[in-house]
Amino acid sequence: MKTYVKIALFVVFFIALITILAALILYNKKHPDTAKVKPDFIVTATALQKEFEDNEATASVRYINKILEVTGTIISVTPADSTHMNISLKTGSEISSVICTFPGIGDPSKFKTGEEITLHGECSGFLMDVLLNNCSMIMSKK
Repeated sequence: MKTYVKIALFVVFFIALITILAALILYNKKHPDTAKVKPDFIVTATALQKEFEDNEATASVRYINKILEVTGTIISVTPADSTHMNISLKTGSEISSVICTFPGIGDPSKFKTGEEITLHGECSGFLMDVLLNNCSMIMSKK
């Protein structure tokens, strides 16, 4: 084989190896435990939803990919899939809420409709509802 063909094959192999390693690292990356992370913002569910509704672009820049401490009243608790649970918080809007996704199903009976809770979660955007992922409960007021 000619030298330039060997060099080209080596470069292709090296790029493929780096790509595979990067994919494996990203796939296995652990999410931070939001219960132990200091929140970037402390806000109520009503105020958070109102900010997104009033000016989505500004609120997106301010909150997306940030850890938020949100306080609100539970309006529903539902399993999202076999490994996640969703809790919806009341916002004062009839068509919109703050949806908090908790990793691991845990015990959904410990969350009661009408109960006020405080939680940490990573804001991932606004699609009629404000979405918080990787949530962890901080406090419950019964």
